[in-house]
Amino acid sequence: MTLIAQRTVLFADLRGSTSIFERLGNAEATSVITHTVALLGQSVGERGGRVVKTLGDGLMAVFDTSPAGIQAAAQMHESLELLVQRGSEHGASAGLRALRLQVALARGEVVEMGGDCFGDAVNVAARLLDHAGDNETLITDEVFGGLVKLEQQRFRSLDWMHLRGRAEPVHVHLLGGKRPAYDAAATAFGAVMAPMQEPEGIRLTWRRTRRLMTSERLPMVMGRSAQSAFCVEDSRVSRQHARIDWQGGVFSLVDLSINGTFVRFAGSEEVLSLKRGTCTLHGSGVIGLGGSPADVSAATVKFEVVHFGDTQPRDTLG
Repeated sequence: MTLIAQRTVLFADLRGSTSIFERLGNAEATSVITHTVALLGQSVGERGGRVVKTLGDGLMAVFDTSPAGIQAAAQMHESLELLVQRGSEHGASAGLRALRLQVALARGEVVEMGGDCFGDAVNVAARLLDHAGDNETLITDEVFGGLVKLEQQRFRSLDWMHLRGRAEPVHVHLLGGKRPAYDAAATAFGAVMAPMQEPEGIRLTWRRTRRLMTSERLPMVMGRSAQSAFCVEDSRVSRQHARIDWQGGVFSLVDLSINGTFVRFAGSEEVLSLKRGTCTLHGSGVIGLGGSPADVSAATVKFEVVHFGDTQPRDTLG
């Protein structure tokens, strides 16, 4: 039987599963991942949704309403957080501590046939997952519009994003409150003092390309795609490689790639490796896309967090 209906489609994906197999071996790692995906599936059922299929280390689900999908996503994150905490307890699998969750939701007309689902909303949700960082939930404007105002206040706009294989951009919103002003990754190479004045822009330089972006113009995506706000043409760079965001008075860098994003701050020889992770950008330094800045052949973007005072910057320089 074929059914055509409006549905909210959810895709959830576990990150860190590859390292679990390397660390724990096939048998134990399979048990950990299977148990975790089943736990995510429970959140779907408890919120009135249906798991369409599991995808190795993730799943696809559908809901009649957007609020139900959002509630399930939030419950998934909470369940995984509790599970990861158990990874620190005596006797628990150490592999749990490496797990992170990405969730994406879209809404639209869906064709349900043979137990599976098809349609533009399915494709959008699947592609949107590529743009989610660790422990993030991204939703489209159609999902956002189905929420009451109190729920909408839990989200902030990431503006329009170009999704792989889709001509029209999608307006995206991010679930979650403000991050701490300086996270652990940002201070990995020494303490960072909170500035007396919030930074107002970030300057990016790659070869002859120079961009000076104000906080109001963020987020922005760096990648190989010509549709990226900051295009870096290199074979090791993903089409949508990393996202620079503005939240809580700081600039943050989120890795979205396959080959990873690397950061070296000025005055340090140490390189911070982001694997679907996030760090705060402060001062100046170099971002390696797909390779470490220590590798002379890697595509590296210089960055500088700047204050303008009373001077209003232009969006593009040089």
